Amino acid sequence: MHGHAAMRRRRPDFTRLFLAQGFATLLVALLAGLRHGHEGVLSALMGGLVSLLPSLYFVWRGLRVRDGRRPRVSVMNLYQAAMGKFGLTVALFVIVFVAVPPSNPAFFFVAYVAAQLMHWLTPWLLRDRPTQRT
Repeated sequence: MHGHAAMRRRRPDFTRLFLAQGFATLLVALLAGLRHGHEGVLSALMGGLVSLLPSLYFVWRGLRVRDGRRPRVSVMNLYQAAMGKFGLTVALFVIVFVAVPPSNPAFFFVAYVAAQLMHWLTPWLLRDRPTQRT
């Protein structure tokens, strides 16, 4: 018997995606700092966080239970994670624009969009890398 361990799929590692989102945010923050100073940096960092935090929530909530024997539970987890991500995104936008309005909304949105665009790289960022044999 081959055992179930060989048949199990590994969980994808989203670390590279989160690092790419962080890198995109920091790049925009650097450009914002050169162009607009301290306020531009803070605006860009807030935009990146508004993108990154819901992504972290989605991965945490959506991939909690992955049971091949109960696909309905897995699908429900993904739907709930998507709705939670959307709700968290809306809440974070409201909090940012009501409690701590960015001094430069342009840098806020550029950083948000740059971090969101990293999702397009997900298939490349999540693919397995060959391991070196020693």
